[in-house]
Amino acid sequence: MADLGQSISELNKQEEQLNKTLDASSKLEEYREFQELDWQPLARRIAEMQDELKDLESASDLLQTLTTQLKELESRQAIHLEQLNKALEVLGSTKQKIDTTNEQHNETRAITLTEGADQNRLWFDKLDHLRPEALGEHKLTVGSCDTHQQEMRKWLQSKMDSLGEKITRLQGKIVNAMSDYNRDYSLETQEVDAAVEAADEYRQMLVALQADDLPRFEARFKELLNENTIREVANFQSQLHRERETIRERITLINESLTKIDYNPGRYIELEAQATQDVDIRDFQTELRTCTEGTLTGSEDEQYSETKFLQVKHIIERLRGREGLSEQDKRWTLKVTDVRNWFVFAASERWQEDKSEHEHYSDSSGKSGGQKEKLAYTILASALAYQFGLEWGATQSRSFRFVVIDEAFGRGSDESTRYGLELFKKLNLQLLIVTPLQKIHIIEDYIRAVHFIDNEEGKNSVIRNLTVKEYKEEKLAYQQR
Repeated sequence: MADLGQSISELNKQEEQLNKTLDASSKLEEYREFQELDWQPLARRIAEMQDELKDLESASDLLQTLTTQLKELESRQAIHLEQLNKALEVLGSTKQKIDTTNEQHNETRAITLTEGADQNRLWFDKLDHLRPEALGEHKLTVGSCDTHQQEMRKWLQSKMDSLGEKITRLQGKIVNAMSDYNRDYSLETQEVDAAVEAADEYRQMLVALQADDLPRFEARFKELLNENTIREVANFQSQLHRERETIRERITLINESLTKIDYNPGRYIELEAQATQDVDIRDFQTELRTCTEGTLTGSEDEQYSETKFLQVKHIIERLRGREGLSEQDKRWTLKVTDVRNWFVFAASERWQEDKSEHEHYSDSSGKSGGQKEKLAYTILASALAYQFGLEWGATQSRSFRFVVIDEAFGRGSDESTRYGLELFKKLNLQLLIVTPLQKIHIIEDYIRAVHFIDNEEGKNSVIRNLTVKEYKEEKLAYQQR
């Protein structure tokens, strides 16, 4: 097989060589005479003639001179021909410029002879005055008019844009000043727009203010500021402080009753109301204090009056709602004027014996389910007492004491359920408890009536009303069957 492979390879090479020879032979059909292919005699003849030419040139000085002159003439002829072509191009360009200039001249004459030509000449004088500033050092020709006109137009447009921006900024400042004035004196400017077009109306108001001689009323203004405005701010501050003290008094009342309930064996819960560290509220309290400080000793001080006015103005503006910040100021007002937000409430578990603290609850994290329920019931009871102004242990109080508790005590422990019901009992609440039956054995000791609701097959609901006594009798009879 190896020998055969070698033989095949050699035969393929021979076949390839034969194909090349065949291709070359087929191309010979294009030539009818051998002389068409016989280039060697022709090449020898050319070489012989070139040698003969060299011999003749070297043998004759006259021929060499004529040949040199001929080359020089041919070179000069080429230069002159090039100059002629350039001259013809310049001539053609000049004729075109002449035609274009004549057209521009005719168009310009037509423009200057139309209506308003005299007015246009006035503009020409102004443009001549502006041209050096716009174009700098230049030579004005008919051909450069278009280019300079475009440059002049661009410069004028840029200057107009710059002046337009300045006018716009100035108008914005004027309108802003008008808006500020309208905001500060809304009653006097309720029929005046904050617009440049209304400038005459503002000028009239200025003239009126100058004619009214307002400085005469400065002393009266200071008197009203100190006697009325700051007094009202002080009353407002006093009202907030009274509300704050009311909360503390109610917490004290609640704590008095909480001492009578064992939160855990030998321990009770005491609610604590600590001052909040919220920045907004503390800043608000500081601002109120600053407005009323020194109102008796500083009323004759001009600087004092101006300072107090600005302090009061700042608070009133925020309470009223500043332009563009009305929603933010509204939330701020609700926050800082709600005295409940002035406190951070916590619960302290203390020993009945010596009132020492056993544990402090700022939240319910880390507590078991039962602890969280008991703490939640305690906070709920105190919230009800605070919200409705309940008097602990008062059986004849006219305060509203009806509470509905849905899905009550379903998942809590028996201990926490009993603890919550004791709290509600202490409050003398009228309870409507909606609950499944798993906690009824505890709840039945704290209620007066039972309403059983049944809905067979989800069609019709029926209700049966029983007193607790009737319920217990039927329950006992059912258990004895």
